[in-house]
Amino acid sequence: MPTALITGITGQDGSYLTELLLSKGYEVHGLVRRTSSTVRRRLESLFQDKTIYERKLFLHYAELDDTTTIRRIATACEPDEVYHLAGQSHVGLSFEIPETTCQFTAMGTLKLLEILRDLPKQSKLLHISSSEIFGRPETSPQNENTPFRPVTPYGIAKNFATQMVTLYRESFGLFACNAICYNHESPRRGESFVTRKITLGAAAISLGQQNELILGSLDTRRDWGYAPEYVEAMWRMLQHDRADDYVLATGQTNSIEDLLDAAFHVVDLDWREYVKQDDRYRRPAEVSQLAGDASKAESELGWKAKSLLPQIAEQMVHSDLERLKAN
Repeated sequence: MPTALITGITGQDGSYLTELLLSKGYEVHGLVRRTSSTVRRRLESLFQDKTIYERKLFLHYAELDDTTTIRRIATACEPDEVYHLAGQSHVGLSFEIPETTCQFTAMGTLKLLEILRDLPKQSKLLHISSSEIFGRPETSPQNENTPFRPVTPYGIAKNFATQMVTLYRESFGLFACNAICYNHESPRRGESFVTRKITLGAAAISLGQQNELILGSLDTRRDWGYAPEYVEAMWRMLQHDRADDYVLATGQTNSIEDLLDAAFHVVDLDWREYVKQDDRYRRPAEVSQLAGDASKAESELGWKAKSLLPQIAEQMVHSDLERLKAN
């Protein structure tokens, strides 16, 4: 039975990855932050399954900057694979808390690399990077050879972490990979992210539980994919015969207006009657021309994104409708 250690296990990607690994016969260990709440909704079904929780799935309390505890956990569980998904991942929020973003997203990755470098048993590492490292690229679409030009605190922190992973692979021989992920969504996306804010808003407005939806810029474009497909690619990267970096993307971009069209179409409403713009939600600096070329992942890993924005938005709205009706 292979063993995996996941940081950020309670997040969107972490929960889908946990389900994937368990289905493949892994023993899964996850790092979680100690908080006053023990509710971890994305993993709730696994907690309730007595054949899985504390038998195949184990949670350990640790903060990303707590190297002693993480080292102790990694030494005890001896993971074959480590999936590093944790960190402050909200781009807009990174302008408000840049120090925290860099502390956990950048330095947290370096500390983990140092821990893995010293372990008696070498683990394979997957670090989830971001299209934000490209910032405002001169060419589009971007691939693994596109120069990094981050323009946000989050992008800069991810830039540091991504280059550190490459450095440790080339200098110390670690089997360490960067999954350069473009935006990927699902019904498990956090409510502070614009995709979920829109699908939840459409659902709530259709049920009479909300009157309007306030957003920032509507012409921003993104390459949006489906989260469960992206974690499949992450797993494939660590099954490959050599460590490398891969762009994970659909290759297609859509605007916020496209997303609004798709989401409000599900509930048969015209979003223009409900959406208002507020400059408070505009970022001080914005990325542009971000579209990914995932041809390397397709040729070497046999992976290609299948789900596109209209399908994803429809699934998210239906999920939010069910949740709101249930509550």
